[in-house]
Amino acid sequence: MRQLLKTTGAFAVFALVATGITGAAAHHSAAMFDFSKKITMKGKVVEMRWVNPHVTITINGSPTPDEAPTEWLMETTSPGNLTRVGGWRRDIIKPGDEIEVTFHPEREAGKKDGLLREMKLLSTGEVFPANIRDQEKPGLE
Repeated sequence: MRQLLKTTGAFAVFALVATGITGAAAHHSAAMFDFSKKITMKGKVVEMRWVNPHVTITINGSPTPDEAPTEWLMETTSPGNLTRVGGWRRDIIKPGDEIEVTFHPEREAGKKDGLLREMKLLSTGEVFPANIRDQEKPGLE
């Protein structure tokens, strides 16, 4: 009986670890974004969530003048990475601020989200890069 409990416990731990690894690997994929397209859009901040594993910014805007503004969700990297990229802080923007974002849209038509590459605060003209790879020095990998 004791051996059965040890075997069952070991299997349960293995299953939990394997499930966590699969979930984490799937979560961090950027395959859903179309890197061949880059969109620039102006809009108003609805919310910024400064949390791990990804900071997200919800914007009310439209990529074209003929479309009515709608809410778009911009995904970025982690708070730590944004801080290292330069200038980002949790209080950098607040609801109602007007910003301009450059992002890669999602591949699936009709989705209103993207991978943020750069944000510009229109009241100050300050630009905040969001792609940590652009900031790295060549040859560090």
